[in-house]
Amino acid sequence: MIKRLVFQTLISLAVMGVLLFGAAGTLAWPAAWWYLLEIGVLSLWIGFWLARHDPGLLAERLAPIMQAQQSRWDRFFMIVVALVWCGWLILMGLDAMRFHWSAPLPVSLVSFGSLCVFLCIFMCRFVFRANSYAAPVVKIQTSRGHKVVDSGPYAYVRHPMYAAALLFFVGTPLLLGSWWGFTCVPLMVIALGWRAVGEERLLASQLDGYADYMTRVRYRFIPFVW
Repeated sequence: MIKRLVFQTLISLAVMGVLLFGAAGTLAWPAAWWYLLEIGVLSLWIGFWLARHDPGLLAERLAPIMQAQQSRWDRFFMIVVALVWCGWLILMGLDAMRFHWSAPLPVSLVSFGSLCVFLCIFMCRFVFRANSYAAPVVKIQTSRGHKVVDSGPYAYVRHPMYAAALLFFVGTPLLLGSWWGFTCVPLMVIALGWRAVGEERLLASQLDGYADYMTRVRYRFIPFVW
């Protein structure tokens, strides 16, 4: 499984690199190199941790984004996400380096973006430690004894991984120096919220105890906000 983890991580980084540097028209983009290095190191770190502490969850995280048990609407969502993700990287490469539509961001904002990316992946470790069913697709994992998780970060919000993703959405365009990329963040947050609502409907109808959990933990992403 470790070989698969390393292989998929390298392939993912290679695809992102082609999109970013291809759109930028140059390899002389230090922020993009740092972005790929940061994601690569942190992804392998959390992957190696999962391989030791929860190999079943790691197998789920490495599984294809299209699965037989997956909800039909979530398959459509994942296809759209993949296309939007690629377009987002291309847009930021065009903006930050090829055409310079955005004014250069101050070092403080770029550093803040890097911190947000780090915090996103770091927070995911706490999510994975609490929830062994945190698969990337929406489905009921009957074969793995799927049950409601209400400990750790799930005691405060119903979707702590999505909450962490908000940091990633903000951090990526800041680190890469693209205001145009940053303008896409609200739409991405709305899309993530739409998925969270759909996921909750499925879990409430098919997973014992989830409807009660929703009454105990009121907020989805951010306490006292939503």
